[in-house]
Amino acid sequence: MSGMISADCGVDDVIEELSFEAVSDAVVRIVTAAETTIPDDAVRALSSALENETNEAAKAQLSAILKNIGIASSLKVPVCQDTGIFIFWVEIGRSLTLGFDLEGAIRDGCARATKSVPLRPNVVDPLTRRNSGNNLGDGLPDINYEFVPGNSLKIVFAPKGAGSENMSALRMFMPTEIPEIVRFVAETVLRAGGKPCPPLVLGIGIGGSFDKSARLAKKALTEPLRTRDELDPFEKEILDAVNSLGIGCMGLGGNTTALSVRVRKASCHTASLPVAVNIQCWADRHAAAVYNGDDGKDRSGLNVCGKDSGRAGGKDTEKGKEA
Repeated sequence: MSGMISADCGVDDVIEELSFEAVSDAVVRIVTAAETTIPDDAVRALSSALENETNEAAKAQLSAILKNIGIASSLKVPVCQDTGIFIFWVEIGRSLTLGFDLEGAIRDGCARATKSVPLRPNVVDPLTRRNSGNNLGDGLPDINYEFVPGNSLKIVFAPKGAGSENMSALRMFMPTEIPEIVRFVAETVLRAGGKPCPPLVLGIGIGGSFDKSARLAKKALTEPLRTRDELDPFEKEILDAVNSLGIGCMGLGGNTTALSVRVRKASCHTASLPVAVNIQCWADRHAAAVYNGDDGKDRSGLNVCGKDSGRAGGKDTEKGKEA
């Protein structure tokens, strides 16, 4: 039985065999892809924001962002100087047998990518502030595991910078306060202002527990970025409320404060209503690698990083170059 892999994040790399070395190599590739390129859905959203913008300062900033994306892709350098801390979601098929240290392979790939790209070492001890120098530390990278049907393996990587993460928020609502959720999200963005480098992508987790809602919000940021017409009515209400604030690109005013909203829900206790808002800057960075199991099937149709990865290159950022 081949693996059943979620479609939240597209595939940028194929793991041809299961070994410590192969997984470490794949992690190097997807970390490099996520740090130096931006998925096409995010580029399209930024281009659309530029086309619909009326504020001249915001237009100039959006043009600069699109130009920056093109330069980073062509030079294979990070899109942003804050290359973030490393977050992973790993889906393991229940029928898959691993004969090696999977977490060790992921950590090895992170350390290697930090050197090879290179990436800024961001990981420090929370109290001494001593930097590890290789983006590894106690509890980092943050690796989240999920078991799924089949014999596949999927590794999703999403770096998270501090500018947007620091402005995120969580609140434990009472069950009667459902109508206050939209206001809470809008007020969170209003307090953030230009600090998280808007236009933003908002991951919102509703339900579960205190920590579950935060994990839902962060995982939502790996989902495909949808246009306003593709959002459900609740997500549209949130997006419209946020964009009515007029914060605009980089906090300089404008029509687009948020590019999109992604809401994930989980059942919760009858007496509680946790809501988390995880803010992501315009650099909606993530990439994934997949091993499709020993089923003998041709995997050449998968989008492979460097071939047809669904990631931005020079052509996708032509509007930015014209500025």
